[in-house]
Amino acid sequence: MPKLRNRLPKQCRDRNQAFSWHNGKRIYHGVWGSPEAEKSYKRFIATLLDCPSHLLRASGAGDVLVSELVACFLEHIESRMDRTHVLHFRNAVGYLVESYGELAVNDFSPKKLKTCRNQMVKRLCRNVVNDYTRRLIRIFSWGCEEESVSPHVVHALREVKALRKGEAGTFDHPPRREVPDYVVIATLPFCSPTVRAMVQIQRLTGMRPSEVCRMCVGDIDRTRDSELWYYVPESHKTERYIGEKPIPLGKPEQALLAPYLTGKADGAAMFSPRTAMQEWHAERRTNRKTKVSPSQQERQRQKAENPADRQPGEFYDRNSYRKAIENAIKKGNKVLPEGQKIPHWTPYQLRHATATAIEKEAGLDKAQAVLGHTSANTTKRYAHGQLAIAESLARERRNPFDTEKTTEWK
Repeated sequence: MPKLRNRLPKQCRDRNQAFSWHNGKRIYHGVWGSPEAEKSYKRFIATLLDCPSHLLRASGAGDVLVSELVACFLEHIESRMDRTHVLHFRNAVGYLVESYGELAVNDFSPKKLKTCRNQMVKRLCRNVVNDYTRRLIRIFSWGCEEESVSPHVVHALREVKALRKGEAGTFDHPPRREVPDYVVIATLPFCSPTVRAMVQIQRLTGMRPSEVCRMCVGDIDRTRDSELWYYVPESHKTERYIGEKPIPLGKPEQALLAPYLTGKADGAAMFSPRTAMQEWHAERRTNRKTKVSPSQQERQRQKAENPADRQPGEFYDRNSYRKAIENAIKKGNKVLPEGQKIPHWTPYQLRHATATAIEKEAGLDKAQAVLGHTSANTTKRYAHGQLAIAESLARERRNPFDTEKTTEWK
């Protein structure tokens, strides 16, 4: 088997030292397994990736390996795309590198792409598989732009058709529906005050979970209007389409936000897990029925001496926000009777609930304006009030032919 000259150097071990081979030389990183060695190795790899010429050889596109192309593409998009998109690309390339990482890029073909797709089909739903397949094709398209991949390869890969609904071996998740308000109301008493405010604000405004989590004190503009506040996210999902996205906040939202605005810097998180943890500890102290044991006092003393150890982050993210709601549901279901158990729901369903409620009350165009969509077709995926409107009309419908009165032709 020929020696693979162009793949990224690996971290190796010599006795108790970590090192990597590069250009025939050993690059030492420090003591094996130490945090310093890991940081040194990551800096070394980042230095190589900062200069794609180390990896993508100008002497011939055929020398470039799939793993090298992927590494350079991920470095290329790191500062150009939203973190969520970067994460999706990283998930997608895992299937590609696992099977064909050591293959030359110009030897890649539609059949090999379908092989990667078949691996995805075993684990992912059809829509995600199609999305990841398009992302893999995009990587090769970028390589063609960099003159590292033959245009014939890219054109051939684009001929791979998306998986259709019902195709053998695939599955689809049921469409996400809105969460009823009575379910949210039943959950709120078991949330911390911070999470409770986040849920209510998201339901009132229809914001994405990420927009609620990234809200900073300095993002609230209270000078633009005498009655309204405006939340102006620093960045958002559709920024490249609509630019700035001011979200108006009425009196109910202002009352929820006011306690979290005092005594904080502009860059501080509006809703912080640290605040929620303090609220949780205060609740436990209030409900405590026994004395604090000596061992627990010792643990509290150690935590006080090392405040940086295992502290919650400054901001929620979509996962921690979702888990906070899941924990509240579990907490509630432990004490609620059998007929009043809270069904599972996620923050994404709150955006659907807002869209559906506005569609029923004011129409689809108003729901589109609140959600900030550029197309009404996108809003239809979130607003599910069309059936309710049709049902209402069906109940009031009268048969125009059910009459004894004859109509004369004129």
